[in-house]
Amino acid sequence: MTYLKNIGAYFLMTAEMFRKPTKWSVMKQLILKDIDDLIIGSLGIVSFIAFFVGGVVTIQTALNIDSPLIPKYLVGFATRQSVILEFAPTFISIIMAGKVGSFITSSIGTMRVTEQIDALEVMGINSLNYLVFPKFIALLLYPFVISIAMFLGILGGMAACIYGGYSTLADYVTGIQTEFETFHIIYAFIKTFVFAIILATIPSYYGYYMKGGALEVGKASTTSFVWTSVVIILLNYLLTDMMLG
Repeated sequence: MTYLKNIGAYFLMTAEMFRKPTKWSVMKQLILKDIDDLIIGSLGIVSFIAFFVGGVVTIQTALNIDSPLIPKYLVGFATRQSVILEFAPTFISIIMAGKVGSFITSSIGTMRVTEQIDALEVMGINSLNYLVFPKFIALLLYPFVISIAMFLGILGGMAACIYGGYSTLADYVTGIQTEFETFHIIYAFIKTFVFAIILATIPSYYGYYMKGGALEVGKASTTSFVWTSVVIILLNYLLTDMMLG
């Protein structure tokens, strides 16, 4: 019953977020601040991970393709498919659930503990619109982060391929271009938009409705990371089955 109660409260919170909007002059500043915190602030760690994981994918693929009958361009092909279809949208989103999700939960949870949310309600402000909606809008730019992760993942694979001597640049580029389907990019960005909504709302839910003190803020951050990751993995399965199955 607790799970059903949480699911119901989550959807009610999401609906309430769009009601009684905050004045645009105030909301604009909140959105720009959250874009800086959640999107711009994540580019460094995302770029670092994407580049080196792309290299690892390439090395592992090259080492497992040791048959002379298998063309070398398959290294680039496999790297492209792995990065675009699964690594960039899903793996990066789980990492972002830890970085961005914990930040959202702890920041809103701290406001709950220090009664700042109660003060907003007393002033007649819709606290959900004031706190959660800017994060929701900011994370709609999340596909921009994933597109950078895709590019750097493939670039990292190319660097590993050339400097490791696993394949030539020409073979790698041929592999990247072989049997390219535009729908795979569309599929990846649809997943990314769905994950962006999850990253904005589930951590906000656990931060907004937490009770207790500083210790409970830490526990709420951990819980939000776990459930955000679980929902992302489940939705990843469902979306993949519906769109590619």
